Amino acid sequence: MLIEPFSVSVPEADLEDVAARLANVRWPDELPGTDWSYGADLATVKEWVTYWRETFDWRAVEARFNAYEQGTTQAQGEQIHFVHARSPEPNATPLVITHGWPGSVVEFLDVIEPLRNPAAFGGDPADAFHVVCPHIPGYGFSGPTRNPGFHAHSAAAAIDDLMVELGYARYVAQGGDWGAVITRRLAEAHADHVIGAHFNMLFAFPEDMTAGDAWEGVTPKELEAFTSATSRITDGTGYSDIQGSKPQTLAYGMHDSPVALLSWQLEKFEAWSHAGLDKAYSKDQVLANVALYWFTNTANSASRLYCESKRAGTYAADPWSGQVEIPVGYCSYPRELMQTPRVWADKRYSNIVHWTESDRGGHFAAFENPEFFVEDLRAFGRTLREG
Repeated sequence: MLIEPFSVSVPEADLEDVAARLANVRWPDELPGTDWSYGADLATVKEWVTYWRETFDWRAVEARFNAYEQGTTQAQGEQIHFVHARSPEPNATPLVITHGWPGSVVEFLDVIEPLRNPAAFGGDPADAFHVVCPHIPGYGFSGPTRNPGFHAHSAAAAIDDLMVELGYARYVAQGGDWGAVITRRLAEAHADHVIGAHFNMLFAFPEDMTAGDAWEGVTPKELEAFTSATSRITDGTGYSDIQGSKPQTLAYGMHDSPVALLSWQLEKFEAWSHAGLDKAYSKDQVLANVALYWFTNTANSASRLYCESKRAGTYAADPWSGQVEIPVGYCSYPRELMQTPRVWADKRYSNIVHWTESDRGGHFAAFENPEFFVEDLRAFGRTLREG
C-alpha cells in the first residue's frame, strides 16, 4: 500500500457554483402547521440555506482538516482517506474511529485533540490515543467507490489494512451507525489486530424476537427504551429503504441541488438528536458535514453502501449469529436509534468490560456530547490497560 499525502483545497469555482445554486432555489410548498411531521421543515431549511450562502465559511473547515496529517491509499480495491493525529505521548494507544451515515470525519474534529493529548485538557497523559479517523470508501475525501460489491465487511477489511499499514498491528476500534457495523466486523474477523471495541450503537438482536425466552432478563427500563427507539425507527427509516434499493435514482437530486442534499441530511440531524437541531449542534458543524458531501460528490456512493450491504447480507438489520470475544465497551445515549438490553448484548459479545449510560446525547454522540464521548473512551482505554 502506498500512502499519498493529502490536504483539502476546494477550487474557488466550486464555492462560487454552490453559492449560485443556493441563491436560485425553486422551493416546494408545505402544508400549514405541519413542522417536521412530513419531513424537513420548510422555514428551517430556508434559514439554513441563508446561513450557508451568507455566513458559513468552508475555508475554516479546510483549515481544521489541514491542521492534521492526512493521507489517501488504496485498500480492498478502493481509495480511503484518513486523518492521522499522532499523540505527543510515546506510549499512546492506537485508536480508529469510524463514522456512519449521514456523518463523516467532521463529527470527530472536536474530540481528536482531547483524545490525542489529554494532558493539554487537564487529563492523564496515560489516557492518550494515536487517533486515526478514516472516511469509509465512498464517503467524503475517500471519494466515490468505483466497483460494485463494496459493502460493510469490505469497509472493515479496508480499515484494518489501513491501520496495519500505518504501523498499528494492535489498536482499539470505535464506531456508531455504519461505524458500529464496521467495528463489530473488525472485532469479529480481525480480532488478532483489535485490542478492544467500543460502541455507541450496539447491534445484538435475538434470532427470534417472538420466542418465549427472547425477553427474559430485559429490565422494565430497557424495555421502555427499546420500545421508544423502535417507534422512532419505524417512523423514520424510509431513507434506508430508498438508499438500500435504488440509490442511483435519489442521487440525481442530491448531486444537482445542495438544498436537496441539505434537507435530506438535516431531517436526520433533527430526528436523531436529543436536544433538538438548534441546541444539539451548531449550524457550522452540520453544514461542514453537508458541504463535505457536496464538494466530494459522494452522496450517491455513500448511499450505495446501504444497497451493497443489503445485497451482501451485511446490513445492520440483517440477522447476525456471530460472536465477539475480545473486550467490548458500550455507551448508551438516550436518543440513540438502537437501545440494546444488556442480556441481549451478553449473548453476542461475551467479554463486555465497560457499560455506561449518558444522560445526554443522540445518534451523533461526538457532536452532541463530545465531553462524555471523550471521557468514556478514556475510561474504556484504562479498563483495557488495567485488565
